[in-house]
Amino acid sequence: MEQSNNEEHEGFSFRLMTIEDIPNVMVIEHEAFTLPWSDTAFRNELMNNLFARYLVMENDGKPIGYAGMWTIVDEAHVTNIAILKAYRGRKLGERLLDELIETAANMGMIRMTLEVRVSNTIAQRLYEKKGFVSVGLRKGYYSDNHEDAMIMWADLPQYEEYGSREGSVEIDE
Repeated sequence: MEQSNNEEHEGFSFRLMTIEDIPNVMVIEHEAFTLPWSDTAFRNELMNNLFARYLVMENDGKPIGYAGMWTIVDEAHVTNIAILKAYRGRKLGERLLDELIETAANMGMIRMTLEVRVSNTIAQRLYEKKGFVSVGLRKGYYSDNHEDAMIMWADLPQYEEYGSREGSVEIDE
């Protein structure tokens, strides 16, 4: 018998990131990226960037992933999305991206953009599955190896389509 998505992801929840999450986020960040952000960068995002929204994904109360975006007028720009290695391969990155998309749609964003390494075909396939389309390259975007970044854009679902799912993150505006 195949597990339903809800049963498979039971015990997982989402909430807004807080300053107290930064030590756990740093563990995820260093596992996921060759150019990790510093704890100071996350503090700055949470305390000083009025355009930033960061979510934490928890498994039974333990942070196992996070995602962030900047919201500018009616567009969302994904800054980072990452899952602990031990939790990868279980479609949790997809679930985290869904939550980020839903949050952006609920905030009235109509489009979303991101950059992804041209070598990261796994992420590219996920983004394409969610409606993102490649629109160009940023040459030498990544400073560690000067790899190009693929620029991707997607139209977001309207608030009514996405905004009523139980368990979604609420944003106080």
